[in-house]
Amino acid sequence: MNNWQEYFKGKKITLLGLGLLGRGVGDAKFLAEAGALVTVTDLKSVEELKESVANLSHFPNIKFHLGGHKMEDFQSCDMVIKAAGVPLNSPFILEARKNKIPVKMSTALFAELCPPETVIIGITGTRGKSTVTAMIFEILNKAGKNVFLGGNVKGVSTLAHLSETKKEEVAVLELDSWQLQGFGEIKKSPRIAVFTTFMSDHLNYYGGDMDIYLDDKANIFKYQTKEDLLIVGDQAVDILRKKYGKSINSKIITASLSDLPNDLNLKILGEHNRYNAACAMAVSKVLGIEEKIVKEALENFKGVPGRLELVREVHGVKIYNDTTATTPIATIVALKALGINRNIVLIMGGADKAIDMSELITEIPKHCKALILLPGTGTEKIKLKIESLKFKVIEALNLKEGVEESMRNAEEGNVVLFSPAFASFGMFKNEFDRGDQFNTIVRNL
Repeated sequence: MNNWQEYFKGKKITLLGLGLLGRGVGDAKFLAEAGALVTVTDLKSVEELKESVANLSHFPNIKFHLGGHKMEDFQSCDMVIKAAGVPLNSPFILEARKNKIPVKMSTALFAELCPPETVIIGITGTRGKSTVTAMIFEILNKAGKNVFLGGNVKGVSTLAHLSETKKEEVAVLELDSWQLQGFGEIKKSPRIAVFTTFMSDHLNYYGGDMDIYLDDKANIFKYQTKEDLLIVGDQAVDILRKKYGKSINSKIITASLSDLPNDLNLKILGEHNRYNAACAMAVSKVLGIEEKIVKEALENFKGVPGRLELVREVHGVKIYNDTTATTPIATIVALKALGINRNIVLIMGGADKAIDMSELITEIPKHCKALILLPGTGTEKIKLKIESLKFKVIEALNLKEGVEESMRNAEEGNVVLFSPAFASFGMFKNEFDRGDQFNTIVRNL
């Protein structure tokens, strides 16, 4: 089905979750312009969402129920569109299902309604999905393809792109486990699926059950046919084969570091980024893109904001923003990419995600000369263990103080690394806001 105008026109749609990243605003705007009657509901207050609300206030067919949800919004509408991260056992989702109201997610709805000729490349994984997505997009752009970047991308409503989608387009979608719940609901997987890595994450959301987390992510390939392709990084391939085995219908291609040309010189640091490049290169090969174009695109790739992003150098100290490191393994990867002779002053801390931190705590003294801790529920859980290392630890009240302390403890040739290892809840709106605030503080030094 790709007659999206008829699909939405006149329908009463409850949009569950507006958010601050711009995707919810884009969805609401698109639905209103398509002639739907939209009720936007969010737990956040009008004050917290004032920027998002201001962008939509001129639409007469959008009404807002903010600061909490009303059960009646889930009893008589034609459809609920659920934001990523809203639990599937939410009483409001259960109420909609009880009333036989379809519950959709916007990126999956795009996949359901876009022209059948559109090639969807979906990328998931605990780590690497954003970088691999951006690399594939750059390669396809350079190869002259008509390509759209969407999914878990700040400020981009994938659903709204329906009004611009061309039949021969390639849609490159970054898909987190929550968005992939939506693909499970519609029983559809991308034609080309990329699964980068699988590690512990979001255990607070999944009640500590890694199998449920993996099962959500597996929607990226569960509904593929034998004509479709599943590209798996070699870190994750045995995990997928062990759990899903012969139930995987698509052709599996393993992406490995050994696939990269020996003379590939990436601008971005770290062995993990060479692994990411191998995943992107595997996609390029199946699409028949010349290796010369692929190599050039990868070598010119400057990275994704907030992922080992070099913000500036001050008095010989390089300052990196790695705000998207919301897990211990992500921070360990950053330490290994930048650490030489304990040259790092690390700023970390934040909200607990119920992930084991012991490996990170062991690694910190191997790479760092000092550690600046930011407040948060996760920080409180590990503070005593870190202090027992007899290692220089400074507690900061906020991010600005953390940056100032880091510069006091760094000298020429050192690195200041902001790699939190925890979620951003509490002090910041989200991890992007956290990264933006860090960049502003650093640029004002």
